Amino acid sequence: MNPVKLTENVYWVGAVDWDVRDFHGYSTNRGTTYNAFLIMDEKITLIDTVKKSLKGDLLARISEIVDPEKIDYIVVNHVEMDHSGSLPEMVDLIKPEKIICSKMGEKALLQHFHQEDWPYEIAKPGEDVSLGKKTLSFLETRMLHWPDSMFTYLVEDQILFSSDAFGEHLGTSERFDDEVDQAILLEELTKYYANILTLYSPLVKKLIAKVKEMDLQIKMIAPDHGVIWRSNPGMAIEAYEKWSSHEGNGKALIIYDTMWHSTEVMAKEVGTGLQNEGISYQLLNLRYNHRSDVMREVLNASAIILGCPTLNNGLLPRMAGFLMYMRGLRPANKIGAAFGSFGWSGESVKLLNEAMTDMKFDVVDDGLKVKYVPEDADLSQCVELGQRVGQALKAKQSA
Repeated sequence: MNPVKLTENVYWVGAVDWDVRDFHGYSTNRGTTYNAFLIMDEKITLIDTVKKSLKGDLLARISEIVDPEKIDYIVVNHVEMDHSGSLPEMVDLIKPEKIICSKMGEKALLQHFHQEDWPYEIAKPGEDVSLGKKTLSFLETRMLHWPDSMFTYLVEDQILFSSDAFGEHLGTSERFDDEVDQAILLEELTKYYANILTLYSPLVKKLIAKVKEMDLQIKMIAPDHGVIWRSNPGMAIEAYEKWSSHEGNGKALIIYDTMWHSTEVMAKEVGTGLQNEGISYQLLNLRYNHRSDVMREVLNASAIILGCPTLNNGLLPRMAGFLMYMRGLRPANKIGAAFGSFGWSGESVKLLNEAMTDMKFDVVDDGLKVKYVPEDADLSQCVELGQRVGQALKAKQSA
């Protein structure tokens, strides 16, 4: 694959990881990219590097434009190893005049690579770096999603190099938003935010407000993963603005695991109750749906109904794992409810409610538990539970 021109003298030179299927617990069924960018000017500048195993791809693409040893500056927007894994070897080869990073970026680079003699230069917000005809400006984005994260803005071209924001885990031969299936693009953009940035939504909200206050003109967003937004960067910004406010779509999710199908039968009847109230819903069995795909749906949902039987005074492992994962991401502004079957102790519903209460969900009631196999009267209660959630959801929407 050749380097790709973004604007005059600005190129994509990154790498496509076609085969990656797991990204620290996040399923990447469509692969990903590690984007790096080359700016040709009086001071030739490389923005970010790539995963160590794909350094050869990065060097090959740079070499089609310029001898890598002629690069003057390296900008490190983010120190996570998928973007800095090849940095030590690139520094040894290039011997750059400057490695430009945030203050926390310098600290992280020292802690990762222990190279005190590298030519670090702290990128100070409000201070520009001239490359010749082009100018770089910087915006610190601490905890989006690491302490070291920052954005780099190419002033003359109005390109925002946005690090791990506004990206997707999407491996394609196409480089731009207008070249890929828009449904797939939105699905992967949503999944990325849900699984990486939901926890940091308050900071995302502040960042977008700050960008608006600065009246930053953005013609193109070039993230570190996925496609480059050249036709509709506003779509990504608007989506982040909505998600950071935890605006629900009015729909409900029934997320459950089941041992001998009793909880599954209950889940379906809870769905009937939602339908009776005119609420759109989705059934998600954790046996068949990966936690990161479930979180994509959680991001937009207004109500979360959890179902699980009791196992050893606790939860089935898949539900316990999912709860830990979801609690770490802290989705907000949700209505919650719980149900489940049991044999002799029946703690699962209580544990589900406690988890949702901890996440500050508006839990509808104590939930519903049924011993062994539900009978007709039990199934009627499941329908009623779904109806109560639906009524609570409609009341919230009309408030």
